[in-house]
Amino acid sequence: MTELTIPELSLVVLVGVTGSGKSTFARVHFKPTEVISSDFCRGLVADDENDQSATPAAFELLHYIAGQRLRAGRLTVIDATNTQPEARRDLVTLAREHDVLPVAIVLDLPEQLCAERNKSRPDRDFGPHVLRRQRGQLRRGLPGLQREGFRAVHVLRTPEQVAAAAITRTKLYSDLRHEAGPFDVIGDVHGCRAELEELLAELGYQLDRDGAGRPAAARHPDGRRAVFVGDLVDRGPDTPGVLRLVMGMVAAGTAFCVAGNHEAKLLRALRGKNVKRSHGLDASMEQLDAETEEFRAEVERFIDGLISHYVLDGGRLVVAHAGLIERYHGRASGRVREFCLYGQTTGETDEYGLPVRYPWATEYRGRAVVLYGHTPVPAAEWLNNTLCLDTGCVFGGRLTALNYPERRTVSVQAARVYHPPARPFPVDSAPGTARREPDVLDIGDVCGSRVIETAYLPRVGVRDAHAAAALEVMSRFAVDPRWLLYLPPTMSPVATSAHDDLLEHPDQAFDAYRSDGVGSVVCEEKHMGSRAVLLVCRSGPAAAAAPASSAALARFGLSGPGAAWTRTGRPFFSAALTSALLDQVGAAAEDAGLFDELGTSWLLLDAELLPWNVKAGGLLRDQYAAVGAAALASLPPAVSALEQARDRGLPDADGPDADGPDADGPDADGLGALLERTRARLANAEAFTAAYLRYCWATDGLARVRLAPFQLLASEGAAYHERPHLWHLALADRLAAASPELIVTTRRICAETGDPASVAAATRWWEELTAAGGEGMVVKPAANLVRGPKGLVQPGLKVRGREYLRIIYGPDYTEPANLARLRQRGLSHKRSLALREYALGLEALDRVASGEPLWRVHECVFAVLALESEPVDPRPLPRPAPTSAPPSRPYLPPHASLRPRRCAPGAARSRRAAR
Repeated sequence: MTELTIPELSLVVLVGVTGSGKSTFARVHFKPTEVISSDFCRGLVADDENDQSATPAAFELLHYIAGQRLRAGRLTVIDATNTQPEARRDLVTLAREHDVLPVAIVLDLPEQLCAERNKSRPDRDFGPHVLRRQRGQLRRGLPGLQREGFRAVHVLRTPEQVAAAAITRTKLYSDLRHEAGPFDVIGDVHGCRAELEELLAELGYQLDRDGAGRPAAARHPDGRRAVFVGDLVDRGPDTPGVLRLVMGMVAAGTAFCVAGNHEAKLLRALRGKNVKRSHGLDASMEQLDAETEEFRAEVERFIDGLISHYVLDGGRLVVAHAGLIERYHGRASGRVREFCLYGQTTGETDEYGLPVRYPWATEYRGRAVVLYGHTPVPAAEWLNNTLCLDTGCVFGGRLTALNYPERRTVSVQAARVYHPPARPFPVDSAPGTARREPDVLDIGDVCGSRVIETAYLPRVGVRDAHAAAALEVMSRFAVDPRWLLYLPPTMSPVATSAHDDLLEHPDQAFDAYRSDGVGSVVCEEKHMGSRAVLLVCRSGPAAAAAPASSAALARFGLSGPGAAWTRTGRPFFSAALTSALLDQVGAAAEDAGLFDELGTSWLLLDAELLPWNVKAGGLLRDQYAAVGAAALASLPPAVSALEQARDRGLPDADGPDADGPDADGPDADGLGALLERTRARLANAEAFTAAYLRYCWATDGLARVRLAPFQLLASEGAAYHERPHLWHLALADRLAAASPELIVTTRRICAETGDPASVAAATRWWEELTAAGGEGMVVKPAANLVRGPKGLVQPGLKVRGREYLRIIYGPDYTEPANLARLRQRGLSHKRSLALREYALGLEALDRVASGEPLWRVHECVFAVLALESEPVDPRPLPRPAPTSAPPSRPYLPPHASLRPRRCAPGAARSRRAAR
């Protein structure tokens, strides 16, 4: 029998050519629900497991299902050939995203045997070259599988080995859920052996001594066991004595110990690495130098065997040196170990040169108790089911332990200050100061620079200045924060088009998603209006009869139909008009049956509110209309005067020296050229005015106001960003059918990025849409939330029409010189912002769905607004003209001057802020 060991929680990748028996192997050794087959996924999306044209969509589905299983902590087996390195790389990346170990099981059977098996299967009617290619890929990649990131590689080379194979599932080293306790969890000792002996005695442990009378182990008469949170070493007077005692307890089975950052550094020093001997490491090395070589070797083996964290008592207790957020519990990856050793830092240092640590415990909402140390506190105090046990013994504080499950702390006072702290050790704080009410907002949550952890991008930073700008907007203009669950992200434009007369074209959107591995996309009509978020609460008799009728009031602490706000959180209308709007939308949702179908008393919708002038009337009057009126008032007389001059037979140049030294002066182009240029400017100005007027019409209250919802963001207990876009649009269609006088549908067309005919049809649709005066379209992954090889994929790319872009870049942007400059526009910052804001928005919705406190949700919402305060403009500045030539005509209109996209303190608001 050949034993193949795999971790209980892992991603198992079967590797082998067609006919090697992977599917049979998977059926024999794994549950049917654990195996995800590429053939099965191909059948799901194409009704034919052998339809190779469906392969991209099938693998997108395969990765999605695997990601959901791994997120839920379930072993997952991938049944595909996986002979190509890029296919394996995507799976290793998926495993790392979910912090599980990837394992490869390779069926490297003889090629002739695989060919014979394929002949007996009518669905394998491919030529022998396919098998040879797969076989060559397999043999080339086999030696480097571990370098690719696989934690274990098992290779079976004969049918006999395959038949004799047996799968053994092993627990992760961190998985001690079968150990129920009771435990005594002890904080950072840092070489304070005397205090450790005193604390163990206080806890009821009996010391065992070696022949030299030194404490070498300890045991509790009632069977309790100690758990050390790491940092046994450095700074204190007797690091060897602490190590001898703890190593003896671990060896005797009366204690467990996790690694601390000081142990990690000491291990490198013991192995002769070039390590800076600071923070007490110099003292530890001096003390260990006085010990025997055998003892130092034993210490090295002990530290090398320490793991990052333990999950104990059926998952109800987690012990890690620096703490651990919930989604890392019981997981194994480099970033999990780094978090356990060092915690989270903001990347900044304080006035003492020490890293500023991110307070992860203030956001922890996990079910498991998390006990940790690392950052000294004056007294152990519970915060959100977490407890820091490092009470600064080596700094003159106390050595503290927690009795678990009793939750009783036991401490002993340090005999003296053994090591002066880098910053003053804090005094005791009043009990309860770390706690807060869930719906109380604190200005400290939104002031200053900070880092927000999301499930989609690990660290999203917010700068102090941008937070200040957002705070001004939020405090002065926003709706009641109890309604404000979400702010939509910015949307990235496509890359610059290669077409001569177009700045944007759908080709670039399809190319971008194709390169990200997105096969299916939805192209949605882009309404020219104002982005609106609506929180619609159920009302009326149906609400009173519904089981969840009080959920809205309980969740938001407010009564009323809800709220409707802009991208900056500002209300669109007066209270009366807002109520009328929400009543109509709520009635449409009631008629469509959405409240009952989703089991909710409220809906959070992403939409576009039309017309544009409903929200941006001031912007239109002060900027767009002013530019258009000035141009249309001045350019017709200029054209008329030039025509009259031409008709009178005035020469094209200003004299006989026109071809001389001054030929490059103002009149060098001649009268005829100046007339043509002025006519072109007039035509551009007329097109500019027509462009923005196309999206404006008169309204009276809600009369002629239109709402175009395109996504359901959340409802009670649920977020919907993993539902496909067609599901969302179908819900919007039902709302439009229920209230056609207010709600309009969003036209769309689906496309396959790898199918030229499908791409061509979508492109023609865009051309027809923009030719008829439409703004353009937004291309989105059909699956909605997508992670590609490089991480989170852009949620949408806007492709705007030629005439609409005049509103953005000015009347004369289509002139060849201006268009050439605009082709150099930079989009990387815009794209980065779009992804960061998208991740924050998703995190906010997840926190809403899981019922987290308002301040936790509001943290993400506020961060979106702060990021929107970053100054960004993709347009290149005009190049300075030579001194001998006339000044180059600006192609940026007055309303398009460079400024932040959200209002900063004292700054004028941009066009986008007004929307």
